[in-house]
Amino acid sequence: MPLEIPTRDELYVRYVDQLPYEPYPVQDAALAAWFESEQGVLVCAPTGTGKTLIAEAALFEALHTGKSAYYTTPLIALTEQKFQEMQDRAVEWGFRREDVGLVTGSRKVNPEAPVLVVVAEILLNRLLNRFDFSGVTACVMDEFHNFAEVDRGIVWELSLGMLPGHVRLLLLSATVGNSYEFVSWLDRQHGRTIRLVEGKERRVPLTYEWVPDRFLNEQLVVMAAGDEEGPRTPALVFCFDREECWSVAENVMGKDLNLSDAQKKELHDRVDALDLGQGAGPKLKRLLHRGVGVHHAGLLPKYRLAVEDLFQRKLLPVVVCTETLAAGINLPARSVVLSSLVKGPFGAKKLIGASIAHQIFGRAGRPQFDDRGFVYAIAHPDDVDIERWKAKYDAIPEDTRDPGLLKAKKALKKKKPRRRETEQYWVEGHFNQLQAAPPGKLSSKGPLPWRLLAYLLEVSPEVEGIRVAVRKRMMDDPRIAAGEKALDRMLLALHDGGFVTLGPEPPAPPEAGQPPTPYTPTVARPTPALGRLLAFRSIHPLYGAFLAEILAGADADERVQAMESTLEMPGPVRRRLRVPFRLLESGALATSMLDAELIQRGLMAAQVEEEEEEDDRDDWEKRPPTLAEKLRSYFDHCYPDFTDVHTHPIWCVGELLDYDGNFNKFVTSVDLTKQEGIVFRHVQRMIMLCGEFERACALDADAGPPALAWRDELRELAAKLTESCRVVDPTSTDQLIARIGEPDMIDAEAAKLAGGAT
Repeated sequence: MPLEIPTRDELYVRYVDQLPYEPYPVQDAALAAWFESEQGVLVCAPTGTGKTLIAEAALFEALHTGKSAYYTTPLIALTEQKFQEMQDRAVEWGFRREDVGLVTGSRKVNPEAPVLVVVAEILLNRLLNRFDFSGVTACVMDEFHNFAEVDRGIVWELSLGMLPGHVRLLLLSATVGNSYEFVSWLDRQHGRTIRLVEGKERRVPLTYEWVPDRFLNEQLVVMAAGDEEGPRTPALVFCFDREECWSVAENVMGKDLNLSDAQKKELHDRVDALDLGQGAGPKLKRLLHRGVGVHHAGLLPKYRLAVEDLFQRKLLPVVVCTETLAAGINLPARSVVLSSLVKGPFGAKKLIGASIAHQIFGRAGRPQFDDRGFVYAIAHPDDVDIERWKAKYDAIPEDTRDPGLLKAKKALKKKKPRRRETEQYWVEGHFNQLQAAPPGKLSSKGPLPWRLLAYLLEVSPEVEGIRVAVRKRMMDDPRIAAGEKALDRMLLALHDGGFVTLGPEPPAPPEAGQPPTPYTPTVARPTPALGRLLAFRSIHPLYGAFLAEILAGADADERVQAMESTLEMPGPVRRRLRVPFRLLESGALATSMLDAELIQRGLMAAQVEEEEEEDDRDDWEKRPPTLAEKLRSYFDHCYPDFTDVHTHPIWCVGELLDYDGNFNKFVTSVDLTKQEGIVFRHVQRMIMLCGEFERACALDADAGPPALAWRDELRELAAKLTESCRVVDPTSTDQLIARIGEPDMIDAEAAKLAGGAT
């Protein structure tokens, strides 16, 4: 006879009984609500409140009832971490590790398991492709406040609307400012009535301290020494500039960070066993041996993983990192230190946002080790100098008659340090302001993605269904109206590009000076060309399709320039990888078609041959436009209503090939070892882009010899770059190769390569 399925009441008792400790109040309330609710729960509580324990209850229920469940996160790194944790829990509950699977787009492990830990785009893609959800009992959406994220929040939003009604929701979020409004919206627009559980207090309370009179390295030494309650390390030191991370780490490296002899021995043994021989590796190795780690996007993936592992083993008292770590993997510390409260380009720095500040604060305090977490903000070094001077100056009484003291006070007055007009400063009031700032609100943000629109039209050409989705977004009426108008513009652009046919037929363009005729399409039938949009994951699909059509007539250098320009690169790195002058002289595409088109349309002046001094070639401002700039100008003329395409001239992959694919020699020669992780991901993204252009070109049934030759060229380029990357970091490169051609992703893979990896 089949085993009797336990009731929810029985499962609740069984789950709570097996916990190793008494649940925290918000955990207790959320667990009770989960096992009682019919449609699910939204849990809003500060970082560090133990929301994972609540998530595990949904998976516990699924496994014990023979059902399936999804656990989604916004980031690959976090998904990998939760996968390992959920496998451990499954074994503790008497199940197999194989009962928990992983699907991220990077790789798949046990993809048919009843419990799947996935990145959010995987869930949406499966809903769009009508996977069978009849046996799914629950969907956990971790870090759900990403619903309000501009670029990817719509992934959560559409998933909520498409999940079958029998799938219960467990939404886990940091505190939000409009939780009741969100629950009401979900009920009103999607017919889902979920319970709300909110917690305001952290399991480990935070202590905030403004540090006006110590430099950062001095503060870290004081923290490492500690007091009667022990050291205030391990600590995460947050900087808002990758270069600054290195300089801070080097300043701290020689300080006493209070490592025991046993810790030092284990640290040295583990660091010596790491592959840190090239690029930034030797510099990082010296830091690690002294107990200091660096963690930011400029590091290679294997180096970041090594730092994470050593920190979790409590062998690194200090890790200097950028704010992306706070929004990424779970790497808690006893203390966090903010080296600054402003960020941005020189001359335009602004106070950091409250949401990122709260994420940083939330990394302090480890529930399993600490009864308090500590948050320190360090004053600007100029203000520290002023504070110290003031202490010395005030120590001499104003009414002293001692000649020596009077002379000393007069000398001090002459040496009074002052703030600089070129600097941007922060004060204790800013720190207090960030602490008191209310949590952010959940709302729909960002436009409907082009690729997603193409997917929806492939499913059904009826536009009304998409309009309904736009009207249901969590926005005010003016923004919803703007969203509908934006949809109409997108559909017209697809029509003009030959990707769809619209019904009714669009009106003729208005005559000069006349307003456009109001037009609302009801049907958008895909043409075979729409597949080109679906081929592009890592760049703007419309721009990718535009390039796929035009680049068949280009030469190899032009194609590399055009493709590279679509991949975003931070400005400081981009400025070191400018397109060389020799490539500004027109190539095959420019001379055969592009230059003439731009001149005819008044988008570019005809070039007049002038004899030019060699020195003038080094003046970037006087150089002729790059091919990438010409292409972008032509695209903007064809699609004038759209400003969501981002391109920048760059020559990175091309120069790597000039170094015969020797990545270490390349980044060393251009002085980018400290940013080699950025360059490495750029090259990896170029490999992906080669595959996307190859798929787009394969859709052209009438392709002639130039297009066929280009496809061969793309394969060869991808193979060369893959070999270069594999030498540098074989693990992440092999994961990338497994990802190429993977149909399980709908949103931009590049978003994860560029920002998600921290």
